Amino acid sequence: MGLSPDAAERLRSGALAVLPTDTVYGIACAAGLADACAELYALKERPAGQPTAIMAGSVAGLLGLLPELSARTAELCRAVLPGPVTLVVENPGGRFPHLCGDAPDRIGVRVPLLEPEVAALADAAGGLLITSANLRGRPAPGRLADVPRELTDRAAVVVDGGELPGAASSVIDVTGEQPVVLRDGPGVDRVLESALRLRR
Repeated sequence: MGLSPDAAERLRSGALAVLPTDTVYGIACAAGLADACAELYALKERPAGQPTAIMAGSVAGLLGLLPELSARTAELCRAVLPGPVTLVVENPGGRFPHLCGDAPDRIGVRVPLLEPEVAALADAAGGLLITSANLRGRPAPGRLADVPRELTDRAAVVVDGGELPGAASSVIDVTGEQPVVLRDGPGVDRVLESALRLRR
C-alpha cells in the first residue's frame, strides 16, 4: 500500500486524499479543518447543508473525537464497529458542526474495516470527513481506476487498496428509541440486533 511518511501531516495541513474503505473508495480530508471540508464539498458539488460522516481508524479514536457520547451509544459503537455501517449518533458536544448539515445535534460516524496503514492515517489526522469518491449522481467506485480524474488530480494522498465490494455503507440513525435505517446495506441486522439488546 505504501503510504508516504508525511501523509498525515499533509491531511492535517488541508490536503485531500483518495482512500479505500471496506465498501468503496472515498475522498477525504481532515474533519476538523472547515476550509478543507468546504473545498471537498465544492469539488464534489455537494450541497453545503448535506451532512457527511466523520471516519475514524478505530473505535477508540472515534470515541476520543466525540467524548460526550452517552454510555449506551458508546457501547453500541463498540459492538458494531469496525464495519460497513454509518451510524447517525447524538452530538451533545456540538462537535464538527460543518459536517452536520441542518442538524448539529446529530453526526454520522464511520469506522470501516481498514488496512492498518489507512486506519492509522485516519486517527493521526484527527478523524476524516469522507464521502464516496465519485462525482455527484455517478456510481460509487469499487476500484481506484474508477475514481474520476477530477478527484485524484486534486488529492495529495492516493492509496490503491485493490478492488473493493463497491456497495456503499448502510446508514442507520440510532438517536431515537428505535433505530431507523436511512440507507439499507451491509451490517444492518447486526446494528438492529445490538441496539435491541442494549435497550433491555
